[in-house]
Amino acid sequence: MGMFRAIDTSSSGLTAERLRMDVISNNIANVNTTRTEDGEPFRRKMVIFEARSAQGRWPFQDRLNPQQPGKGVRVNAIMEDMAPFKMEYDPNHPDADAEGYIRRPNINIVHEMVDMITATRAYEANVTCINSAKDITNAALGIGGR
Repeated sequence: MGMFRAIDTSSSGLTAERLRMDVISNNIANVNTTRTEDGEPFRRKMVIFEARSAQGRWPFQDRLNPQQPGKGVRVNAIMEDMAPFKMEYDPNHPDADAEGYIRRPNINIVHEMVDMITATRAYEANVTCINSAKDITNAALGIGGR
């Protein structure tokens, strides 16, 4: 039934965007972490999404019928951003090198806030889709009862 597929697709988006918001929150929380367990500054993390395929189907079905609606999204990986660390002169900091510089995480707080807003909007859009599917189903069930 189409309604359940719509809810399933949107719920996969909810799950993925929730994880994305958690990762972004972790990045923001570690914006000043100059030393982690491995001795390096915190490195920004990014969530990589991919299209979700239907389980238990013939593997070439998508190639034969490209007009099929989407099946949702899933998280493929959480990767570290390999951008260079920010260098800051602070000779009194315990993590300063011999020249007085410390390496700060490669996190741009403005970029993280923009990512958080887009993740929030995507989450809200998926909630709206689920509510619309529910409303359409309720309206369809009401047609037969009158």
